[in-house]
Amino acid sequence: MILLDPDLDPDADSPAPNSKRASSTRPIPVERNARVPSARTLARFLREAQAAVRLGGQVSVLLTTDRKIRRLNRDFRGKDKATDVLSFPAARTAGEDVAGDLAVSVPTALRQARTQGHALAVELKVLLLHGLLHLAGFDHERDSGEMARRERRLREKLGLPQGLIERSDVTPVGGGPRRSLPKRGIARKASADPSTKATTATSLQGATQLRVAAHRPLRTKDDKQLTMRRGRS
Repeated sequence: MILLDPDLDPDADSPAPNSKRASSTRPIPVERNARVPSARTLARFLREAQAAVRLGGQVSVLLTTDRKIRRLNRDFRGKDKATDVLSFPAARTAGEDVAGDLAVSVPTALRQARTQGHALAVELKVLLLHGLLHLAGFDHERDSGEMARRERRLREKLGLPQGLIERSDVTPVGGGPRRSLPKRGIARKASADPSTKATTATSLQGATQLRVAAHRPLRTKDDKQLTMRRGRS
């Protein structure tokens, strides 16, 4: 399920309504590579990537803003800054077929896409794959390279460019020792403090207010679950 934050401009690169460049009579064209792909396109890739990862269960994806993901990152990881993707694996319970949730910052994804030289749609897919691997139980901060190897194999299979973990180690042009980049843009495990009762986030299906609890499943007005629980990113 793909959910769009109502505070997120569908055209990630379009100017704000009060911008001097904005015009009520002549819309400013949005750079093609900066357009957010349709929910149908992302949902199709999500199904394909889930099958490749071999992750069963429903996954909800929240496409949101830097401000919202910063709040989630602060509340669940204690990191008061925006990031690209956060993962929230669901606590498996009898009768529930839910794998977990992903929150993705579109503005951050756009900046990273431009740095990497590809379209926003491509970067969103890279982030979804990374998040799905975390939902499947992989953790590149704790393992011995298993997640990095799996991510590399799967992104090649899915036709994606360099993944997040691969970007963290760069060999300078012309050779020389590899250097590690700051891990600011690499999503990590997001763990909610067990004592945290709940935090409020805005649903991507509208202005519906959801209660994002550490363990409790959530429901939107149309009774669809958004299960942000203790998780990873």
